[in-house]
Amino acid sequence: MAYEKITGPLDIRLRGDIQAGIVAATVANSQGAKKKTKASDFIPVWFKRRKSPEEIWRDVMAANSALGGSVSTTE
Repeated sequence: MAYEKITGPLDIRLRGDIQAGIVAATVANSQGAKKKTKASDFIPVWFKRRKSPEEIWRDVMAANSALGGSVSTTE
């Protein structure tokens, strides 16, 4: 499941989440949900924007400092 959240479904025929989202939204709306729901409220997000190399480096450095690491450079 975690791999598929990053890369998307392994088999396009297994995209039952769209149909299940439609059914779930219909049931929720028919049962008097507090706010009107949409199918997208029940469908997981498969694709996210890819991070740039600078954003990845910033995340790595933040994790490094949070764990008490240090950066050693030889120039």
